Amino acid sequence: MMKKHKKAVAVITVLMLLAFCLTGCGNGGADNKDADNKDTQQGAVTNLAFASGGTSGTYYPVAGAIAQVWENNVEGVSVSVQSTGASAENLNLLNQGDAEIAIVQNDVMYYANTATEGFANAEPNEGFLTLGTVYPEVCQLVVDASAGIETVADLKGKAVSIGAAGSGVESNAKQILAAAGLSMEDIKVQNLDFAESANAIKDKAIVAAFITAGAPTTAVTELAATNDIKVLSLDDAIIESLCADYSYYTPYTITADVYGAAEDTQTVAVKATIVVKADLDEELVYNLTKGLFENLDAVAAAHAKGNEMSLEGAVQGVSVPLHPGAAKYFEEQGLSAE
Repeated sequence: MMKKHKKAVAVITVLMLLAFCLTGCGNGGADNKDADNKDTQQGAVTNLAFASGGTSGTYYPVAGAIAQVWENNVEGVSVSVQSTGASAENLNLLNQGDAEIAIVQNDVMYYANTATEGFANAEPNEGFLTLGTVYPEVCQLVVDASAGIETVADLKGKAVSIGAAGSGVESNAKQILAAAGLSMEDIKVQNLDFAESANAIKDKAIVAAFITAGAPTTAVTELAATNDIKVLSLDDAIIESLCADYSYYTPYTITADVYGAAEDTQTVAVKATIVVKADLDEELVYNLTKGLFENLDAVAAAHAKGNEMSLEGAVQGVSVPLHPGAAKYFEEQGLSAE
């Protein structure tokens, strides 16, 4: 009888252990399922690399402000901002698949897309499309006020800085001079960067310098504090010619208060532009476009350049076609690329 009792206890014990194990396995499966769900939810987040510029420049903090707006207003995206060498490098990063989004000058992206100017020896880069233009980078012709330069044509025979060799500024200078009927052979060319140009004007080594940057530009502001200079207005005919011949130019007014001038300066600007990989999902790009241009106040709160951004301005100066997702959003707002 005792043996039967012991056997019964042993059987019950085994059954209890088996039930415990099965229950434990079942709970483990539930835990794994929860973990899988979390992984699935995490997997739904789209990670985007945003190529910008140097940390001391404008592109990097502007991209940071835009990235934050996207993360706060577009569901399921995580945006990491990359510090880069700016426009040309950014386009290469997109082409290589190392970034999905970038901020670039619209003239530089046009050159890359068409294999012209500084990209003449490369294949056309067709791997990116436009999300929208954001703020102007102004073409400024800074002249020594004592040199008697009143028009672009007056530069003939004079020493003029046209920016660093191979730069976007150099291309802008060539095009502005050509619109005024001048060529590189008509001036004494100096290839100087912004700081070098300012010093050369200060030393009377040159009479003028082309500078393309957001206004006010530090180099120009500092020069104006110590020297009598002016930013030359372009003739209406030159502005109209540039805007007609090149899709990336837009008319621009530098108001008198920017540099303490006696009157406003009329010129042209290229546009800092957000571009995306051409194969980026259409719905995603639609949501990014909507998320940005319906929350520009948040961008402005984070960076002053946000005050220069607008929905209407986003389709001006588009030099490479809009991504279908961006085009869809702008069309809903009654806008199309200009």
